[in-house]
Amino acid sequence: MLFNDSDRARIARAIADAEATTAGEIVVIVNTRPHRYTATMLAAAVLAAFVLPFGAVLAGWAPSLLFPDWDVLDAATRERHAVEGFVAAQAVLFVATLALVAGLRLDRILTPRPLRRDRVHHAAMVQFRARGLSATQGRTGLLLYVDEPEHVAEVIADDGVFALVAADDWADTIAALIDGIKAGRAADGMVAAITRAGAVLSRHLPPHVGDVNELPDTLIEL
Repeated sequence: MLFNDSDRARIARAIADAEATTAGEIVVIVNTRPHRYTATMLAAAVLAAFVLPFGAVLAGWAPSLLFPDWDVLDAATRERHAVEGFVAAQAVLFVATLALVAGLRLDRILTPRPLRRDRVHHAAMVQFRARGLSATQGRTGLLLYVDEPEHVAEVIADDGVFALVAADDWADTIAALIDGIKAGRAADGMVAAITRAGAVLSRHLPPHVGDVNELPDTLIEL
């Protein structure tokens, strides 16, 4: 767990303080649940089922090893048994590989990092829409999203912010967050990131008369 109750209170205060200087709406979400990569598990199992039996044949394995009466079988029966034996070996390898990869959680290791980052981005976008950031007045929602298992942090801005703030302007926000987590001070990093995000928003979206707090200021942990 990255945060305790005291940390959560600090982060909520930091969000409220940052939003007091801007018309923007800041939401902070931290995901701590590991991702499962089903496609990778299935791909590994299929690859093992197709490659390993062929490798075994090249290494000298033969269907006759599975059938003690191989020498007395007629040609048609031998051919049928050979196909059955090969298919059975593939089925066993598929199930065994799938169980091994899933049980040892090798799917994350076997999944290329760009694909894992895409998964995190997709999850962040789902949360962005689900938490109402795309429905604020003026479209001024800003999401700070941290995926702890994948060690990825993202800043996602709604249209009203994106039109005014360049993507590079969030570099310091991300850096503060990542530096704090790497140093073992996740709460400090989060507070620093929120403060810097608030400073960016205040320059481009200062508060206006009648501005209301549309989204909760509490840390959201998944």
